[in-house]
Amino acid sequence: MRSKGNGWPCLWIGLPIPFLTCNTKSMELKVNEIQISYREKLSTLTSLSVTNSKEVAKLLFQNWDNKTIGLHETFKIVLLNQSNKVKGIYPLSHGGITGTLVDMRILFAIILKTLSVGIILAHNHPSGQLKASEPDKQLTRKIKEAAQLFDVKVLDHIILAPDGRYYSFADHGLM
Repeated sequence: MRSKGNGWPCLWIGLPIPFLTCNTKSMELKVNEIQISYREKLSTLTSLSVTNSKEVAKLLFQNWDNKTIGLHETFKIVLLNQSNKVKGIYPLSHGGITGTLVDMRILFAIILKTLSVGIILAHNHPSGQLKASEPDKQLTRKIKEAAQLFDVKVLDHIILAPDGRYYSFADHGLM
């Protein structure tokens, strides 16, 4: 593949590199610009400081779409500062009736982008079953292990039921 100076892909050791373009006239390489930003619209200093699962569950129910909580699973993360003040709640994934996928790379991109030092995991069980499944436990362990590499604390994992009940991993000794 040869460049004609009009933005054709470059070759590196014979392989095309799609995000680089070459201009053979000046041998200039161009790459995409990457920008990372986080802006607080509400001051974290005045936000709610969570201290127990009951407060977190109340906050989650207030910020969950009650029209879909019994319809499909959604996975969210509560982002916290060093004083456990809520920086925000991020909806990470929407799934089907019995599950949703969590992409670890996106999860940690959000945590790192927001400079959060603590998180609380949350998802709903549309069936109303408030038992942590083995996949729920495995995912929590996997996230906790990865979070340790970044000095991020995983404080709890809350499962919500459509009827207003909740299950806390921390309250049941699973954290």
